[in-house]
Amino acid sequence: MSLMLLFFFMIFLSGLYIFSSFRKHLLLMLLGLECMVLSIFYYVFLYLSFLNYEDYFLIIFLILSVCEGALGLSVLVSLVRSCGNDYVFSSSLFVC
Repeated sequence: MSLMLLFFFMIFLSGLYIFSSFRKHLLLMLLGLECMVLSIFYYVFLYLSFLNYEDYFLIIFLILSVCEGALGLSVLVSLVRSCGNDYVFSSSLFVC
């Protein structure tokens, strides 16, 4: 059990590293955020299954994470259509 928790913690740290080191590209930042959300989902799943609680919170968490991913992809598509690239700091997000 502790090896699995260590593995999910390493997934979270790798997602945090990706999010903080690849700040130029919006797509890589979104992938890092999704990696962190996935590891948090596994932590919550293990916690709820260990304490024998209901899993309704997991459904709500997955719905919110899917909405977050869809919102991030829509921002990415609008940025690529307006500016031509996904560089975050190359220009302002509103004026290209």
